[in-house]
Amino acid sequence: MSKAANDVVITGVGIVTCQGVGKDAHIALLTADAAPAAIVETEKFRPYPVHPLPEIDWSQQIAKRGDQRQMENWQRIGVFAAGLALDDAGFKDDLEACGTMDMIVAAGGGERDINVDTLIVDEGLKRNDRELLLNEKLTTELRPTLFLAQLSNLLAGNISIVHKVTGSSRTFMGEEASGVSAVETAFWRIKSGESTHALVGGAFAAERQDMILLTEAIGANTRGEWAPLWSRSGLEGGGMITGSAGAFLVLESRKHAEERGAHVYATIGAVEGDRGNRAAGNFELRMERLLKPAADLPAESTAIFSGSTGMHELAAREKAVLEHQLPGAAIRGFGGVSGHTIEAQFTLGLALAALAIDAKAKVPPFDAANEAPMKAGTKAAVVTTVGHQRGEGVAVLSAEA
Repeated sequence: MSKAANDVVITGVGIVTCQGVGKDAHIALLTADAAPAAIVETEKFRPYPVHPLPEIDWSQQIAKRGDQRQMENWQRIGVFAAGLALDDAGFKDDLEACGTMDMIVAAGGGERDINVDTLIVDEGLKRNDRELLLNEKLTTELRPTLFLAQLSNLLAGNISIVHKVTGSSRTFMGEEASGVSAVETAFWRIKSGESTHALVGGAFAAERQDMILLTEAIGANTRGEWAPLWSRSGLEGGGMITGSAGAFLVLESRKHAEERGAHVYATIGAVEGDRGNRAAGNFELRMERLLKPAADLPAESTAIFSGSTGMHELAAREKAVLEHQLPGAAIRGFGGVSGHTIEAQFTLGLALAALAIDAKAKVPPFDAANEAPMKAGTKAAVVTTVGHQRGEGVAVLSAEA
């Protein structure tokens, strides 16, 4: 592959999942002989299994206790993962570089104050003047940063405060598609020369009753037992098992990275998202188009990191397209070992793909009954995400020549 000054390269990886904190834990996952045992919380939110956060010393990336206290877990996870990415790229203490760094965040609707939600519902059962009740509680029970939920752009705000990333800032909302839009925007800003370096990513706190309620409202959640991602059609419920995670990347132009001697994990050759009606074969046609940039990748050394939700019909349709379009490439449904992470899913897939390419990993099957072993170490990767309701995205990564 020929190199160009405006190639988009990954130079920093910040990652936290149930599998551990930081890149070393995830390199171990990607280079193991077999997939690890599932790390799943089955009691706290019964009947819904959830992949929980590992133990985290927040002070490693959020030094001030006051900063930690004013954030909910969703923000803590994101700020922590962003700090890991900046550290890994060598930018953490470079105030000048952080001051000109673009930041693009994928965020949900923010973390709700469940105690206030419960109070309003309980009081509402006793009174008929519920509009007055709502106004009373909203003016007396909420912290200044809440409108029944944390503001979506507070994650970006806290990254700016804690890590001094003070260049341009954008926050995208919109479930899995927001992660695709965040990466795609950063990619094209660097590719076009508008930007030289960017911090991009997202976080998701799955261990929340409000998040479980949102996905259960559309029948998405698995109930009862855990099973590997592609093996859930026989389980009760919709097939999704969520996980708490944060994933941030530092992206740079090749010229910018080379001038400062940065380590390059992988090059992003293409990234694109789309959305539309999935009926009557539209989903398959859209995925086939998005996968075209990956058509010539060598099958024996290509890993496909599928961000599938695990939802029965969608998972089966996506896997069929991947097997048809990229025959012989190793498919890995990474949500089976991390949980599905909604807004963070696309950057999580990119982080795993970059680590696999850099380590030339023979990524073990995460679902041994439905995933074939890799024939060679990873030299290229395809990352997909298929939103649990709408939106698809694909990125293509390659190793350095």
